[in-house]
Amino acid sequence: MVQPGEPLVSTAAERYLLIYMIGVLFIVCTLIIVFFIVFQKRKNKLLLDKIEQRQAFEEELAKTQIEIQEQTLKNIGQDLHDNVGQLLSVANMQLSMLARQVSSDLQDTFTESKDLVKESLQELRSLSKSLNSDVIVYRGLQESVNSEIERFNKLGLINAELNITGDENLFQKGKDSIILFRILQEFFSNTIKYSEASLLEVHINYTPDFVIITAEDDGVGFDDAQIERGSGLINMKSRAELIDANFKITSQLKEGVKLEIEYYYRTNSN
Repeated sequence: MVQPGEPLVSTAAERYLLIYMIGVLFIVCTLIIVFFIVFQKRKNKLLLDKIEQRQAFEEELAKTQIEIQEQTLKNIGQDLHDNVGQLLSVANMQLSMLARQVSSDLQDTFTESKDLVKESLQELRSLSKSLNSDVIVYRGLQESVNSEIERFNKLGLINAELNITGDENLFQKGKDSIILFRILQEFFSNTIKYSEASLLEVHINYTPDFVIITAEDDGVGFDDAQIERGSGLINMKSRAELIDANFKITSQLKEGVKLEIEYYYRTNSN
């Protein structure tokens, strides 16, 4: 029992032992902390690797899905051009051969029918080109969009305009052109089907580092806060993410819909 006034550690050996035990305890605590930090870093690295692998998998899956879609559209375009187009071509030639045999009282009706077949053939060829990814790459984004605009105006589907600023040559033709064009195609399709718009305006602005694409209609619009994100909007967004493009679509009721894409040029987009 320790007497009053007697020191708690009475000998040098006991003091050294106490210091030693404190040192050992400090080392053990330090090792535990270091072990915990290392463990936590390894855990975080494993989680980060897992997230990156998941993102890589989802990106590869999205690319595969788009490739399948593009191949399907390409096949449909070729079939339309080769099969249905061939039938319309034959029908047009036969009508031309029969033109002289038609009586004068039926001439106007016959000519109208012949012109309708001819226009259908031209429309079919234009449509097949817009479905064929090889044609889009060959034409480039600007010419492909312009072809769609002209087609809409010719068919009277909507009053469409395309405005260009900057140098088109800054954007090299490649696979990214297909993705950007498909995003715009989806927007065009939604405008014509659902917007009840009378005007569609598209603007392509080429800057030294990136291209800004805007498309806007004057239709009924939608409530951006409440609209259900359908497959069309999801497809546009996922396609934009694949090429690291900034994507934004905004709308208000009775004030139309606006699409904005900001795409930085990529040298490996071919």
